[in-house]
Amino acid sequence: MTSKSRKSSANSTASPAKRDTPTRKAVRAKGTPRPKDPEHATTCATATKQDHCLQLLARPDGATLSELVAATGWQPHSVRGFLSGAVKKKLGLPLVSSRDDDGTRRYRTDRVGRGR
Repeated sequence: MTSKSRKSSANSTASPAKRDTPTRKAVRAKGTPRPKDPEHATTCATATKQDHCLQLLARPDGATLSELVAATGWQPHSVRGFLSGAVKKKLGLPLVSSRDDDGTRRYRTDRVGRGR
């Protein structure tokens, strides 16, 4: 007798143990929105990394690359990609880049975008 035939014969002759049926969760209808956790919704919606970067860029003196890296936890190349892709192209905000006397580059924006 092979192991497959032993398994199939064992399964057919032995009766499975009855399990207690678990209580079912209430199922919401399709298309109905999920209830939102009020604590989670307010912290996520108001404190995104993008919003934090835009607040730093909106300051009169702007922000340095190292300040943006420290604020977001992103790599420097990711911050530069965010500046060119999201700030300039998607949001259409004018981004001004300048160098300080000590040679550090500062970025700032005026929050005045293209009219769409």
